Amino acid sequence: MTRPTALRSLAAGATLALAAAAGVTALAAPAAHAVSGSATGFASQNGGTTGGAGGQTVRATTGTEIHQALCSRPSTSTPITIQVSGTITVGNTAKVSGTGCNTAAGVIELKGISNVTIEGVGSGATFDQIGIHIRDSSNIIIQNVTVKNVKKSGSPTSNGGDAIGMESTVRNVWVDHVTLEASGGESEGFDGLFDMKNDVEYVTLSYSILRNSGRGGLIGSSESDTGNSNITFHHNLYQNIDSRTPLLRGGVAHMYNNHYLQLNESGINSRAGARAKVENNYFEDSKDVLGTFYTSERGEWQTAGNILDNVTWSSPGGDTRPAGPSMASTTTVSVPYSYRLDGASCVPALVAATAGANKGLRVSDGSCSPQTPAPNPTTPGPNPTTPGPNPTTPAPNPTTPAPNPTSPSGTNLSRGAGADGSGKASGTSYGNVIDGNLSTYWSPSGSTGRVSVKWDSATTISTVVVKQASGGGSITSFRVVNNDTGAVLGTGSGSNATVSFPAVSLKKVNVEITGASGTPRVAEVETYR
Repeated sequence: MTRPTALRSLAAGATLALAAAAGVTALAAPAAHAVSGSATGFASQNGGTTGGAGGQTVRATTGTEIHQALCSRPSTSTPITIQVSGTITVGNTAKVSGTGCNTAAGVIELKGISNVTIEGVGSGATFDQIGIHIRDSSNIIIQNVTVKNVKKSGSPTSNGGDAIGMESTVRNVWVDHVTLEASGGESEGFDGLFDMKNDVEYVTLSYSILRNSGRGGLIGSSESDTGNSNITFHHNLYQNIDSRTPLLRGGVAHMYNNHYLQLNESGINSRAGARAKVENNYFEDSKDVLGTFYTSERGEWQTAGNILDNVTWSSPGGDTRPAGPSMASTTTVSVPYSYRLDGASCVPALVAATAGANKGLRVSDGSCSPQTPAPNPTTPGPNPTTPGPNPTTPAPNPTTPAPNPTSPSGTNLSRGAGADGSGKASGTSYGNVIDGNLSTYWSPSGSTGRVSVKWDSATTISTVVVKQASGGGSITSFRVVNNDTGAVLGTGSGSNATVSFPAVSLKKVNVEITGASGTPRVAEVETYR
């Protein structure tokens, strides 16, 4: 098969050299942006996506235990983090009733609820032939799990055949570092891997693998279901998918730094007035990777920085409108969040190192290099706690700060350390939280975000003091996290808060602001032994 020639000028000499060496096509890329928030992309908007932050943490090894954890909450909005290990099946997932849930047997049901995190821990969490259904819900995080072989026909059936499905007024969902896979197409009983319909908005799918399926996923169930919008896909691998990566009907979607490999019939299908922003992706060994297909109701796209490696195109006509071979933009699409683009030429290797469950939650640092931080979920011990009617709170010794605590005695270990974070508002600096000056400060780009203190070698600390500068929004909740292990060391709130915990040796500690009345101003993050 003849590889296509260069379509547009390359943005950088390094990209040009790498692309030429591989015999691939590279398209012009815009300048990179700064990363924003813990939840990235559109999930960072509309107030952000924090899941169960600040609430109980419980363990579950069956679907029934997941439902029990949800149902045992005082209300449907009480925050909770459910750490899952082992294999979840239709057979071990029963309906549970309670004040905090509305569940069903044979499917993980997140219905009419909010403020929930489901995260895989330990040696892994696999949802085998059972799907995850999100309906009439908001502020949900799903991380580090595998969902496989969910069927809509045959036996067993679950979730209409979708690995993860969202429908009916869903807001703010972040799905991160998951593996979604099938073993065939519709004729074998499978449907979509990642579907959204009937009013779903502010969703991000990041660092995930979708493979071996007839359908990658859709946004909108029909040409009239165009109210779904504001969806981000980044650093994902789509492999051996027939179509729908995704199918987009109406609304706006942003696809960047994804690796599309073996798209057998079509790829990103923008229809019914949809607008797709497609940049710095790597398309390989695929057909019709972008366009409007199987309908006369066209969508639009903006493209930049993509690489086409052994991509073929159908001739336009009738219900087929491929974007190639030129991949020229037909519209402009703006997104409200900041983000950082990796060069398309490094995407295959970068995604291979970071995407999917049980990869250590590795992410890109924005320069084509994977990081291995954690926040890895805490590994459960040999006897994880099963949530009973009233689950206990296993957060590692969080303390409630006094309203106006004084700084502890001793040396502030933050002085002379380094600092970084998830993003910063214009005119602010991470370094301001370690300079000893209460008149300088760091602010996140919204009401939530992370700032960290880091050292070149392991340092023992047992206390963190967070001091706010005047003039910003009040911090209503934050947590202190050991970046080396992902363990939550404690939680706090208020303009000046002290969080103490058993002494721990680490190289980096995170202060993650999970709630604030506006954009907060953090003057200092002090650390003490």
